[in-house]
Formats: sequence, structure tokens, C-alpha cells
Amino acid sequence: MNKFSIGDRVSHIDEAISGTVIKIDGSQIVLVTGDGFEMQFFEKDLVFQPDSFAKEVSFTINNDAIREKELPKKGKSQKLKPKDRNKPSFEVDLHIHQLVTNEKGMTAHDKLTLQLDTAKGQLDFAIRKKIQKIVFIHGVGEGVLRAELEYLLRRYDNLKFYDADFAKYGQGALEVYIFQNP
Repeated sequence: MNKFSIGDRVSHIDEAISGTVIKIDGSQIVLVTGDGFEMQFFEKDLVFQPDSFAKEVSFTINNDAIREKELPKKGKSQKLKPKDRNKPSFEVDLHIHQLVTNEKGMTAHDKLTLQLDTAKGQLDFAIRKKIQKIVFIHGVGEGVLRAELEYLLRRYDNLKFYDADFAKYGQGALEVYIFQNP
């Protein structure tokens, strides 16, 4: 009596061949592989293969084959375009609606004080963290904030400031370059 029956999934003991039994002739078993080839083996050379095992083996073999073929990918280095090399790395928007959720009840003096305190805090942060460029977006308005901002920046020895990129910010921003020791 044969231990296999037609429709069973079997694998060869010594070779990486598996398939479905389609014909049994004594001790000879004919199976069809996943590629559609019919092959004949002795019953003693075959073992029963449950479907889940067949899927796991073929999945493992396929993954191993794929892994062997894959080459490690080289990381691309980021090349900066000439216009991006001088791009400021830190922007501070001093518009009052960016600093508070509700400006009701604030006088013009309160708003200006908050804006200048924010600018000073962010500038001190940039100096501590060794950020070389910072842009203060102050807007156009009447020019009071810009004048006070320039007065604040003149008190620092280790920086220079100038109008920021006109194409990006218009006339409403100052760019600050902080000289850093290495």
C-alpha cells in the first residue's frame, strides 16, 4: 500500500523538487512541479509536504534568492544648488498674529515689546545652537519694528545684518549672519 495518494503535495528528499502527485504506479510516483514539469520518482525518495510547509519553503527560497540578487543601495549625498547654499536655515516670523492667538486688549507698545522679546530670544537661541543665519520677518508697516530690530541687532558684536532676499521676502525681512568660532 502506498503512503501517498493523488493530489498530495510531496518533496524529494535530496533535491529541491516538490510538486503534486498525479499518478501512482506501484513504487513509482509521478508528480507535476509548480513549473508544470512531470517527474517520476521512487516512493522511498519522497516525503509528504503539507500545503503550509510548501508555501513557507517556497517563500523562504524566493526571499533568499531575492536577497542574494539585491545589491546594497548607495545613499545619495545631498548636493545643494548654488541658490540654496546661502539659504537661511532659521526663519522667525515676527508678525503679531504669528506670536499670539488673540491680540485683543494689547496696546501697540505691548505688541512691539512681545515682538522684540521674541526676536531677542530667538537670536540668543541661534547663537547658543551655532546657527549662522537667521531671518527675521518683520513686515513692511510703518517701519517701527524694523527700526527697533536694527537697534537691538547693533548691540551685538558678533553679527552683521542686511535686507533678506527680496524675491522671497520683499522689503519686510532682515537677514542676520552670526560669526561663529569653530
